[in-house]
Amino acid sequence: MDISSYTRKEVGMLGENVACEYLRRHGFSIQDRNVTRKTGELDLVAKRENTLHFVEVKTILTDEFRDEKSSEDEYDPSLNLHEAKVRKVARTGEWYVLEKNWEGEWQVDGCLVWLRRRDGMARVSYLPQIV
Repeated sequence: MDISSYTRKEVGMLGENVACEYLRRHGFSIQDRNVTRKTGELDLVAKRENTLHFVEVKTILTDEFRDEKSSEDEYDPSLNLHEAKVRKVARTGEWYVLEKNWEGEWQVDGCLVWLRRRDGMARVSYLPQIV
């Protein structure tokens, strides 16, 4: 499936779907998606054991997956996980915790998704506790 003509929003939604599947396969249950409050948005709210994870997903289209050994300079989606964005997610997470009367642990995580244009194949990098 060629995804090169997808809009930015479609790419973002596909990336979130990929991140959800990745998290499920790694023992998380998805509690919520795209929760919007005045402080910001939570892309994914997942739970594993007794911890809530507020996961910020960053997705990028790529022609080819970068070789780990390569020094090729390709855009890194983690650059969008800057301090101000992470702070917004944490503040919105605080609202969520209060609204749900959550009394357990919680944390802010990142999930980077690379989608290959020609076939929609994905590569995922999960970044726990980015705060």
